Amino acid sequence: MSATASLAETALARVCTAIAEDRMAIEPDFLAPPIVRALAMEARRRDAASDFHAARVGRGRERVERADVRGDRTAWLEECPSVPAEIALHAALGELRAALNDALFLGLFLFEGHYAIYPPGAFYRPHRDRFRDDDTRVLSCVLYLNDAWTHADGGALRFHLDTGAARDVLPLGGTLVCFLADRFEHEVLPASRERLSVTGWFRRRS
Repeated sequence: MSATASLAETALARVCTAIAEDRMAIEPDFLAPPIVRALAMEARRRDAASDFHAARVGRGRERVERADVRGDRTAWLEECPSVPAEIALHAALGELRAALNDALFLGLFLFEGHYAIYPPGAFYRPHRDRFRDDDTRVLSCVLYLNDAWTHADGGALRFHLDTGAARDVLPLGGTLVCFLADRFEHEVLPASRERLSVTGWFRRRS
């Protein structure tokens, strides 16, 4: 077994263990830096081509723009990607889905996700990722695409814990954050620079 394969399996095991124990996993360097940079470049290319649109809240025909709730722009990922970096992302998430199903029997079926761009000062108010009457979203995932991010840049993903405390995760490039979609109220804090990510959910069959 190669060192790379061993490291990948170790990372998958860490994510599975953290989800089982804490309902949340934070895995730095989930993807190699060249892939992360290529994903960021693809996001910016699509944004320049006007593929991004103001994010909405709600679902179906009830989805509306609410700048007082969230200020990001999004562009959905293709289910069968053709861009090399997105193919690598799709493969990595497929491995993660299989590992989580094997270890935790979550019944994850597919991943749906999008690029998200938060302009400087944009935020997303506290919310949960699962609708009250729809349990198909099981696991939320965020992969950050930001280069050389620092605490001074802001933009943390803030989890509100049952204890009343908060846990902040900086959007460092290559970091993967996974958490049970119905478990944690969370928000995106404003940043002083543009903030990039791939955000989405593993779903079970409805």
